[in-house]
Amino acid sequence: MVDRTFVHIGLPKTATSYLQTIIWSNRERLRERGIVVPGAERRDHLWASRTVREQRSHQRAPEHQRTAWSRICAELASASGTGLVSHEFFAAASAEQAVAAVEALGATEVHLVVTAREPLGLFTASWQESLKNGSTTPMPDYAREVSDRPTDIWNWRTLDLRLVLERWTAAVPPERVHVLVLDPGAPREDVWHRFAATVGFATEGIDLSGSFPNTSMGVAEAETLRRVNGRLTGFDKAFDKGVYLRTFLADERLVPRGGERFWPEPDQVEDCRRRAVEAVDYLRRTPFDVVGELDHLLVPETLEPRRSTLSVTDDEVAAVAVDLVATMLGDVRELKQAAQARQDRPTSRLSRLFRSRGGDDSST
Repeated sequence: MVDRTFVHIGLPKTATSYLQTIIWSNRERLRERGIVVPGAERRDHLWASRTVREQRSHQRAPEHQRTAWSRICAELASASGTGLVSHEFFAAASAEQAVAAVEALGATEVHLVVTAREPLGLFTASWQESLKNGSTTPMPDYAREVSDRPTDIWNWRTLDLRLVLERWTAAVPPERVHVLVLDPGAPREDVWHRFAATVGFATEGIDLSGSFPNTSMGVAEAETLRRVNGRLTGFDKAFDKGVYLRTFLADERLVPRGGERFWPEPDQVEDCRRRAVEAVDYLRRTPFDVVGELDHLLVPETLEPRRSTLSVTDDEVAAVAVDLVATMLGDVRELKQAAQARQDRPTSRLSRLFRSRGGDDSST
């Protein structure tokens, strides 16, 4: 069994995709350094979080998804070194589920890594992420309550650092909880180097070229996506949302447009401020291992002017939508041309033989 297991539980929108991309693209090098990243693929850790959080729909998933958590635990039980599990949806687990998860990991010494950032930026980014996952909730209605369901991700259940820590410390003592505070002024690589130092491995020779920033949309682009979500039918599966909605539409076509940045509504900004102060106070009076400056978790007193999502006009949405139609028409043409080229290309020796003789390869 591994001596220690570090479980990185998020929070969501705190460089988690960036870190996970590096971890999985360098998995073999990490293994050489004594770091065991269990599972057959990156999504195993997502599927494991669904088992831990007892997501009912997960019971109908294919077997390799349903068994991801048990396979992860078995692999860590048969390995040596240090285990590393990472997915931000673990943050939504209840205290009871956190206890059960730690118990399932066996006799290994479990540590938590919690990446954190100031709540206002986190709140704004998470609303956009909810849109990429099919939500139609307007910003003024977003995350008005703390859900009591571990299957709910995009609300203060996973975004409020204090609430997440309070639940997970039922399973892991504060002395083994490492809160890694993101520095907004540091280079992007800073979080990776501090994450590695926390887990306990050297970063020399680790390839960072496959990493990417999870960039935000502009306010008109976000509102357009929200309205598109309201018109979609049959895009309920995780694959459809991930491939078509998140990647194809949002990340590859709306994000590159740039656009104007925005804030939530004023009362939501104040709620973010309050939660930030409560989280920092909690961290100061509890013996967590804080990696970074606590002041970076506070919302600045003075904010730069930004738009409200309520200010987006129908004309702005129409302009974005028209550009999308033009762009996607080009996409369709390219795909059709590529498909035609593949169809016209001889695909076998028998096909080439028939073509050379002027015939076809259909049966008579």
